[in-house]
Amino acid sequence: MKILFETIANYTYSDFLSDLILVGIAYGYVLITILVPVYLKKRGLLSKFAARKTVHLLSGLVVLTVPFFILPLHAVFIALTMTVVVYYSAKDSSVKQLQELYESIGEEAEESVGRLQGPFHYSLSITILIAIFAVFAPDQLYFPICGILIMIVSDTFASLVGKKYGRIKIALPYTGSQRTLEGSLTFFVSAFILCFLAFYIFGLFSPINQKILTLELVFVYALVTSLTGTVVELLSRSTFDDLTVPIATTMVIYILASITR
Repeated sequence: MKILFETIANYTYSDFLSDLILVGIAYGYVLITILVPVYLKKRGLLSKFAARKTVHLLSGLVVLTVPFFILPLHAVFIALTMTVVVYYSAKDSSVKQLQELYESIGEEAEESVGRLQGPFHYSLSITILIAIFAVFAPDQLYFPICGILIMIVSDTFASLVGKKYGRIKIALPYTGSQRTLEGSLTFFVSAFILCFLAFYIFGLFSPINQKILTLELVFVYALVTSLTGTVVELLSRSTFDDLTVPIATTMVIYILASITR
């Protein structure tokens, strides 16, 4: 929190303008990645599954802008806006656009609640993680970025590979979900690559205002994060993994990194 207070104390009008431009870019990107798949779904050019996965895969990548904010609290407001919009996207919403969003990317499992349960957890987890690290560890944002990227990309790839090529089933009755070995391996491999790149770019190659990492730490952090994410995803219910995977994975690697320094 000391770093946050120091940043606020030294925050200038020029810094504000720089952050404001980045806020505009971030909002514009998120709108495009949501509105385009919804439009294509309405025109029959995308299936509901493809539209949902496209939004899931692309919209959350806005998290990559977070380390570039001089005051990362701005990123919290962006994530919170997404969370509120998704929360009110429902089958019976009085706002036409929010109703169309639900109809375009809603899953059968969400019919009983009439809301975008998975995407809400997705947005909520991003908001929680960015808020925690923006306040308490703004110089270690690569941890939540890795946890969120795993949820965004690895979960999507694992789902696609599992549905198309999955042969070896992994059924854990208490999760109410069925995974495949092929999907879980895809999750792990893609998660390791993503985490290695994120830790390397933001912690070693171009740390900006982040704590600098060594190449050895980049490898170890990537390995532990990807393994943790794979296990948590395997043990989570499909309607809650967008919440459990990024939060649990991020906190595990952050705590381990803190106590082993």
